[in-house]
Amino acid sequence: MRDSLNLSPTPIGEDCAQLGDADYNIRSRKECTAFINQLKRVFGEPPTGAHFKVTSNPHDFGTYRDVDIQFDDENEEATEYAYLVEANLPEYWDEEANRELNAE
Repeated sequence: MRDSLNLSPTPIGEDCAQLGDADYNIRSRKECTAFINQLKRVFGEPPTGAHFKVTSNPHDFGTYRDVDIQFDDENEEATEYAYLVEANLPEYWDEEANRELNAE
């Protein structure tokens, strides 16, 4: 069976692109990608049965993006990894993510 946990589009102590901003689509995609890359640096590559995914979610004011971790809940290693990530989200961008976000 597949399950998923909603994480965040960015580290929990950082500002994120706001739905309705002129550059939201570009900035939110960049932030979500940088966040997934940072999560992989912090926690290692997801084991078989787990993966990060950028999700698009409808809202009254448009569609917003978020990062989820999807996993096979019958796979103990994938399940443990998913809950480890959810419980220990980074607070701030790391140096590599800052470079990624500031690259043209």
